[in-house]
Amino acid sequence: MTFPSPLTGVVPPVCTPLTPEREVDVRSLLRLTGHLVEAGVHGLFLLGSTSEAAFLTDRQRRQVVEAVTAHVGGQLPVLAGAIDMTTPRVLDHVASVTAAGAQAVVVTAPFYARTHRAEIVHHYRRIAAASPVPVVAYDIPVAVHTKLPADLVLGLAGDGVLAGVKDSSGDLAAFRELVTGARSHPGFSTLTGSELITDAALALGADGAVPGLANVDPHGYVRLYRQCRAADWEAARAEQDRLCALFAITTAADPARMGPGSAALGAFKAALHLRGVIDCPATAEPQVPLSGEETERIAKLLAATGLL
Repeated sequence: MTFPSPLTGVVPPVCTPLTPEREVDVRSLLRLTGHLVEAGVHGLFLLGSTSEAAFLTDRQRRQVVEAVTAHVGGQLPVLAGAIDMTTPRVLDHVASVTAAGAQAVVVTAPFYARTHRAEIVHHYRRIAAASPVPVVAYDIPVAVHTKLPADLVLGLAGDGVLAGVKDSSGDLAAFRELVTGARSHPGFSTLTGSELITDAALALGADGAVPGLANVDPHGYVRLYRQCRAADWEAARAEQDRLCALFAITTAADPARMGPGSAALGAFKAALHLRGVIDCPATAEPQVPLSGEETERIAKLLAATGLL
């Protein structure tokens, strides 16, 4: 399959199910993949934040991509994160995930050391020059502490360096600037990473969405996308409101004993376990597991939103 230009629709950032021993649970991963494909999603994004890519070994990262691409067999595009601190390390990941079958790579700005705009531009140009597949920018300042400016992204799009952007910044005004500017770059994909303002982003003209919550309720996000494309804004607002209520699972955990990452990723996996999609809700270390009481809260929210 060739990479769509632009990529559109719902592209879930796929969770990585783990065994109790914290190895990749391939059987559950393929069951989750089937759950998403059956719901009608338009692509899959592996090895992003929701996939716990930062917690996986290089061997596990490649294992995830090989398993999913073989299982999907070209039914829909598969993107894979090539996320690391520096350009040489990202280039190694690009080689690995593309050899494993990824049809595009998703890359953040470099991090750990403070970076200058010129260094970020060099980073993306170097990666695009070496990558055999399209490069999508991943704007996630909460993780890499750098916000990708719209003019930088659009400039690289105009030069053919970037094929798209996944915007997880939460800055709707900046995303609007991207969407508006992308009209001058046919084929460039603008994708929101927000679960809560998907309808607003699509109303602005975004090409699609990459919501972590779509692991739990892919049918809901596919419905929402279709309603927005049909300009059925009343139905879309109602569906988005239901999904916002479901997103409350990410706050079911006690913030006094765990961080927001443990709470959100733990909630997604607990929900998938409760729905019978994955065998074990374990998250990667050092993330803190949810308690039985917290999992029960998630079960009640799933029931209230029609998923249990």
